[in-house]
Amino acid sequence: MNAARPTAAPPAAPRANGTVFRSAEDGSRWVAEGALTFANAGPALAAAQALPLPSAGVVACAGIAAVDSAAVAVLLALRRRADEAGTALAFVDAPPALAKLADIYGVDGILGT
Repeated sequence: MNAARPTAAPPAAPRANGTVFRSAEDGSRWVAEGALTFANAGPALAAAQALPLPSAGVVACAGIAAVDSAAVAVLLALRRRADEAGTALAFVDAPPALAKLADIYGVDGILGT
């Protein structure tokens, strides 16, 4: 009897103290989940840098649970990476706290709708 093999989970950057950036199964977008703060910004950025950029240039941020200014720094670093690669990158569905911080720092343009 041949049992169907389960579909592999989408690739994910290793958890960095609770934050994960993972690629959608088709590679079109990333999904960000967990806290993104000073406590884990460095490892979270390093883990995200290990992923190929999303082909549709979208990072879904609704799953980001807690933020501080380090979250904005991580998003800006990822945006610079995409710019250097000649690829668009938009952060969508940002939680209100992240949107407010981006607005305070004058970089709310990186957040899509």
